[in-house]
Amino acid sequence: MRAIAVLCMVEVHTAAIIPPRGMTVGDPAAFVAAAFGGMAAPMFVMISGWGIHMSAMRRVARGPVRTTDWLSWLMPRVALLTLCQFMVNVLLNVERGGRFEWHTPGVLSLLAIGALLTPFLVRLGMQVRIVLMLLMVASPLMLGDAAGLDWTWWERVASEGSSEWVARLLWNGTYPAVPWMFFVLLGTVVHDLSENPGMRERNIAMGLAATTVTIVIAVMEDIPWALTEGEAVLTFFPASPAFLVVSGTFALLAHRILEGNEASGGEPWKGDGLSFLEPLGKITLTVYVAHFAVLGIVASMMQGEPRLELVPAFAATILHTLIWIPLAIWHQKHIPEISFESLLRRFS
Repeated sequence: MRAIAVLCMVEVHTAAIIPPRGMTVGDPAAFVAAAFGGMAAPMFVMISGWGIHMSAMRRVARGPVRTTDWLSWLMPRVALLTLCQFMVNVLLNVERGGRFEWHTPGVLSLLAIGALLTPFLVRLGMQVRIVLMLLMVASPLMLGDAAGLDWTWWERVASEGSSEWVARLLWNGTYPAVPWMFFVLLGTVVHDLSENPGMRERNIAMGLAATTVTIVIAVMEDIPWALTEGEAVLTFFPASPAFLVVSGTFALLAHRILEGNEASGGEPWKGDGLSFLEPLGKITLTVYVAHFAVLGIVASMMQGEPRLELVPAFAATILHTLIWIPLAIWHQKHIPEISFESLLRRFS
């Protein structure tokens, strides 16, 4: 699922840099692209939360973990994620036609916060973490205007001074800790329910019921069901409570489908049919950073140029998304030691 999550991230970022000419939000193709976008980051963060929680649980299972042990395990992760966030910002910087200021907090800084909180989260029972998830769902309502309800993208990625930067990191940036820690917590719960697929399926059913309610509300109120930002039931910037519930439900659903019968000792969905994605799943952080290098070059070249037509833009987006699969296979075969993941293993 790591591989699929990073492919979705690549697709939505590419579509944002080379949007086709004349496409409106009501266009079916735009809806499909937005659907991938709405799923990409929640899946990516949920799986990352699942992964680091699994690693932490293994450490705790081996015996008492001292504070120094936690620090030696976590600090390389936090440092690397922070470094990669700055690299992403520089590669797709606004001065070269990109989307970020050099200091913009983002997904990777969110994961760094999740890593820092791991020693505390791993000690909390699942019920406590579920309560924290519910607080994250309610947090957009409690934040109100502080979340930047009417902000443009450029206001959300800019900050003047340390206090504004901290605000972008924690509650009103692109991927602020509140409420996006919801997906990290969801990943920890998915891990703890790995041997209880029935419980997860009931949660998915409840989530789908809640999703249906959001659609009914959109129809009755005559407002869009989902928009990246603006007046809608589901909004990405800032993340609305309905968005958290719906995207979390579909992230759970995707995880459950791909898992197949693996939890009960059987085969994952499609058996070995998706094994070609395994190399990509091993270097998701490397691919995440590398694809921004490509997009940074494209954004710089396209400054002042007209948008592409639908077919060329669609073809370029799909090509740039899928090309990382054979590149990852080649990478793992020839230079597996050259990656951020390998660097992290050496420093840990």
